[in-house]
Amino acid sequence: MPRKFCDGIERRDFLRIGGFSTFGLSFGLPELLALENDSAAADKDSPSDISVIYLFLVGGLSTIDTFDLKPDAPSEIRGEFKGIDTNVPGIQYCEHLPQTAKHADKIALLRSFIHKDNGHGSADKFMMAGSRERPPFGAVLSEELGDQGDVPPYVVFPRMHPFAGPLFLSPRTAPFLIDSDPSDPAFSVPDLAPPLDVDTSRLSNRWRLLRQVDQLHKQVDARSQAGTFGNFRNRAYSLMTSPKTKAAFDLQAESKETRAAYGSHTMGQSCLLARRLVQSGVRYAMITHNNWDTHEANFRDLKASLLPQLDQGLAALLGDLSNRGMLEKTLVIVSGEFGRTPKVNNNAGRDHWGNVFTVAMAGGGVKGGTMVGTSDKWAAMPDKDPIWPVDFGNTIYHMLGINPQKLLYTVENRPIHLLEKGRIIREILA
Repeated sequence: MPRKFCDGIERRDFLRIGGFSTFGLSFGLPELLALENDSAAADKDSPSDISVIYLFLVGGLSTIDTFDLKPDAPSEIRGEFKGIDTNVPGIQYCEHLPQTAKHADKIALLRSFIHKDNGHGSADKFMMAGSRERPPFGAVLSEELGDQGDVPPYVVFPRMHPFAGPLFLSPRTAPFLIDSDPSDPAFSVPDLAPPLDVDTSRLSNRWRLLRQVDQLHKQVDARSQAGTFGNFRNRAYSLMTSPKTKAAFDLQAESKETRAAYGSHTMGQSCLLARRLVQSGVRYAMITHNNWDTHEANFRDLKASLLPQLDQGLAALLGDLSNRGMLEKTLVIVSGEFGRTPKVNNNAGRDHWGNVFTVAMAGGGVKGGTMVGTSDKWAAMPDKDPIWPVDFGNTIYHMLGINPQKLLYTVENRPIHLLEKGRIIREILA
């Protein structure tokens, strides 16, 4: 049974966004695509060709036990894990990240990240958008890019996150959801295939019927939105029937050796799927991986499953992207919504801690083998060079070629900047 979060909620089935039911003539993605934001449109920038893979560790990674160990601290602070050398002199990772340690020369560590928020949800917003009140990075990139054709620009898997939606942006910027575990031997993307009881002839008949209904609407009222809605329905149908789209999600096309290298678990196969998606043209792939909320048995759970799976999946992803010549154009981010407390609690766990933690970034123009900022001797607060979410957000938008000071318009038609002013973390830029 899945371990529940401290608030008693299992982070398994979030709001379902992205499903569509053209085959059943019911509401779904065509309607979602048909909805348009009536707010004034800001001038578009010229987005770079950088793609993003965000490994979002839902619940909060204990970075004091992984990327920012404190070996000289008292036992109730330093915990049970030892450090090991990486392939960058002077940088150590946790002993349970041995494969990732071989790729430290590709990774930049932001070791003084701070937002002071210890709440699930509100802290999520900081890490996914650079602000509690702005749309997530993926939705903004989707807005900037517009319709990309065969593959959706923004994809979330293996489950939805409640704050991955478009907020006040047009609903068309909502992520395509893969509500399925890539490590399942029967893995498939439900929204890319008709129900099993709908054969090819019935599919064609239903599509012809839809087209006839559209024509009837146009004849009855030339001023109606039927034509516009039909365009969005066509997009949905095209997405479902596109060979390129289906190929992007087809993990069976990978060799057994490649799949084994990533690991036969959710994290590993999600990382492999993310590489396939980016390779096929998806620009923002977000992996929401449960459950890092280690209030109890922190060291047991990290050692037994969480860290070995992250280690294998992340190392395979970085190596694979590098070998394929894709890493320079793919930004990989690893973070939870916050870190964990410096002091181990009475349940051998660590609690929420937003006062300082580490965010890892690689590829996409990041200077690997670097560290920015430090935490104090017990990883309780930044020691120097604090990095705030707004700095993180401004840096990501800089890398994506998006001006964070451009104007957006809320549902009340209130103009706001995409993001507040913050510094660009140039120390990590190659």
